[in-house]
Amino acid sequence: MSTHKRRIGLFIPPLALVPLTILLWISHAPPLILFLVAGVTILPLAYVMGVSTEELGKQMGPGLGGLLNASFGNATEIIIAIAALRAGLVRLVQASITGSIIGNILLILGLSMLVGGLRFKKQSFARKAASTRSTMLVLATIGLVIPSLFLISSGQSIPEGAIASMSIWISVLLLIAYGGGLLFSLHTHRHIFNPPGEEEEPEWSRGYALLVLGGAMALVALMSEVFIEAVEASIETIGLNELFLGVVVIAVVGNAAEHSSAVMMAWKNKMNLSVAIAASSSTQIALFVAPILVFVSILIGNTMTLAFDLFELIAIGLSVAVVSAVANDGESNWFEGLMLLIVYGIIAVGFFYLP
Repeated sequence: MSTHKRRIGLFIPPLALVPLTILLWISHAPPLILFLVAGVTILPLAYVMGVSTEELGKQMGPGLGGLLNASFGNATEIIIAIAALRAGLVRLVQASITGSIIGNILLILGLSMLVGGLRFKKQSFARKAASTRSTMLVLATIGLVIPSLFLISSGQSIPEGAIASMSIWISVLLLIAYGGGLLFSLHTHRHIFNPPGEEEEPEWSRGYALLVLGGAMALVALMSEVFIEAVEASIETIGLNELFLGVVVIAVVGNAAEHSSAVMMAWKNKMNLSVAIAASSSTQIALFVAPILVFVSILIGNTMTLAFDLFELIAIGLSVAVVSAVANDGESNWFEGLMLLIVYGIIAVGFFYLP
């Protein structure tokens, strides 16, 4: 397919579904129908984001390309979370943060390894880069665990505002860690995250790719707003608990852009970029998005802390441990991807039955 045809055909499915979703929204369609249609509409838009990120990755290398994809995908996550915080759905936002971290490192990476492994017997990626990202995830997990451990150990004798104050200080430290990670991966040790051998000539100019990526992100954000509103209105109709909706349903749809682009990279045997997308997105959620939402929630007036449910923290910790073990050798195959997906399925079942 020529570049020109690819440019035109890329926008047809999303542009056909977006007006339909908006029409259902303004006509006050039943929440369950709007929930399903808005969720489906996000998927082709995510494909557009994946293709445009692929083009940028050809010019910038896997490290920066993965970071850029994760950033645009998580921008949508922030928009969704802010809308939910305005509505007072603090618990739902916390659950979506948990789901995004778990989903990126288990679902996205697992599906990428499975799909890529079915086409290639063995795929390789930069071991040092994967190890650094795993270390940052461990650091982020510690930051999320401490407030909850403080709650558990203190019992009922917790000073008023202590958890909120603790969350603010930990958020500052996590943001410092995130900034240091950017400096490390994009400047002082860029060679670790941009290994040679995966260069490919881009079909689009950088400006066009950025324009497409930005436009697709804006539409994904709009559709995500509709999706969240429909979820809020149909929680009783769907019959699922709020925690499961946040951890599984909202997190999966909200991170659809990373899903499609990471799998696409793995299918093309670009595991460095695929791993970068999955790991960078989880790292950004934990070290950047969660702290930023703490500060935004204070400004809105619906304070969110970093005190998560114990089950959520255990799930995050186990996910980080499993991924660290799988990515330790710098190689992947379809069976490793299947194992990550099974672990994700087990955790999802646990959240489904959680009271």
